[in-house]
Amino acid sequence: MIKEKNTYRIMISGGGTGGHIYPAIAIAHAWMEKHPESEILFVGAEGKMEMQKVPEAGYAIEGLPVAGLQRRLTLENLSFPFKLWDSINKARKLIKRFQPHAVVGVGGYASGPLLYVAQRKAIPTLIQEQNSYAGLTNKLLAKKAKAFCVAYDGMEKFFPENRIHFTGNPVRKDILNLSDKKEAALKHFGLDDDKPVILVLGGSLGARTINQAVLASMEYFEEKGYQLLWQTGRFYFEEMADKVENSGLKFIQALEFIKEMDLAYAAADMVISRAGALSVSELSLVGKPVIFVPSPNVAEDHQTKNAMACVNQEAALMLKDSEAVEGLAKKVDELMSDTDLQDRLGKNIKKMGKPNAAREIVEELEALIK
Repeated sequence: MIKEKNTYRIMISGGGTGGHIYPAIAIAHAWMEKHPESEILFVGAEGKMEMQKVPEAGYAIEGLPVAGLQRRLTLENLSFPFKLWDSINKARKLIKRFQPHAVVGVGGYASGPLLYVAQRKAIPTLIQEQNSYAGLTNKLLAKKAKAFCVAYDGMEKFFPENRIHFTGNPVRKDILNLSDKKEAALKHFGLDDDKPVILVLGGSLGARTINQAVLASMEYFEEKGYQLLWQTGRFYFEEMADKVENSGLKFIQALEFIKEMDLAYAAADMVISRAGALSVSELSLVGKPVIFVPSPNVAEDHQTKNAMACVNQEAALMLKDSEAVEGLAKKVDELMSDTDLQDRLGKNIKKMGKPNAAREIVEELEALIK
């Protein structure tokens, strides 16, 4: 542990999705709480959501022209080597200017060039892997990284076992205590306090299957007296909002993005969600009954593995993506009609939470610098 006061310079890189960005911001907040005299510089990918979300959280960010490889042959792939080379050169200049004590990578292709340059310059690097299946960038950088902070067992398949630290995933602090926020949450979203609230989350960009399943079930949900807070995601918002408006339903709220997630969680009696690593980690701390609908379109089907880690502990229910449109209403009824099951799922998922993840990652980072 570092005890003396000093101006530490930390670079944090990664992004592309909220699942990478929010853990990165949580790590930055935890570091600054402990070392407020420090400087932190984020590095992301130009045009991606981190370029907006990081400044909103109060940190400086530099963008690299790096882009991911498409799985199919496209014109974008032809420009990949040139963008990668430009990104490595810019990363080299950023590191020379900022002179970091350590560099943190949170996954996503944006972190590749920066950590590659840092490792070649013998600057200690820490990788934070959110998922049960390591991402390509993190696997490529694993050989020279000094520490790996993970959230799932069995990660020695990807990283050297003696450098793995089981910290869990860092999440935003405002969801750690929701017990006194219910009344404010219902008022904020204009919800009735005598009707159950279902929170639907498909990620910041949206989940087509979950949205189609809600569309197919929303009239039934309203008949049953349920209220829906439905984060449609950016890609689907206009279509879903139009359909809700044209339906004349009173208790279905289609929202593009929910910024006040602490209030959304506080309002919810149950949650329907994808099973990305950040979602699972947050819901483990929230302690509400959950139905996971894992995305099948991810590496090694890792969202199903994430969800099954909870199902096996009787901490959540799971509905296959292929069965969601037909089966969501029935699954919701199964949960809503069984208060014992709701209590059991809520208590068991809370046992899986790691509320001190960000603080533990900071301690590993301190050890690298020391």
